Amino acid sequence: MDSLRNIVEDGRVSCVFMVPGNNTVIRLNGTAVLSTDPDLLGQFEQSGKHPTTVIVVTLSEIYKQCSRALLRWPLGGEESPKVPTPGEILEAQTKGRVDGPAYDTAWPDHAAKTMW
Repeated sequence: MDSLRNIVEDGRVSCVFMVPGNNTVIRLNGTAVLSTDPDLLGQFEQSGKHPTTVIVVTLSEIYKQCSRALLRWPLGGEESPKVPTPGEILEAQTKGRVDGPAYDTAWPDHAAKTMW
């Protein structure tokens, strides 16, 4: 929601694309608008469902980003620091009202059923 609000209020966007197992990092800068155009929404149909909105990006520049940080500290593997799970974060934010381990256990099945 923050990103959508930022697009509506400002319109400038910057995206970084990384592929697991590849040290290439691509960055793009440009402007974006939200669209509810039915023809455009129809291009993103999945299993009979359509998005409510799509983000339309107009590129101003695209380039390869320096990947030295990735080369110094590969993502994944045993060297990576432990990152809290979404359930652990929610449990901490809600002071225990959300059961973190239960959330993490249920999430993959929930995500698969509600993805499209």
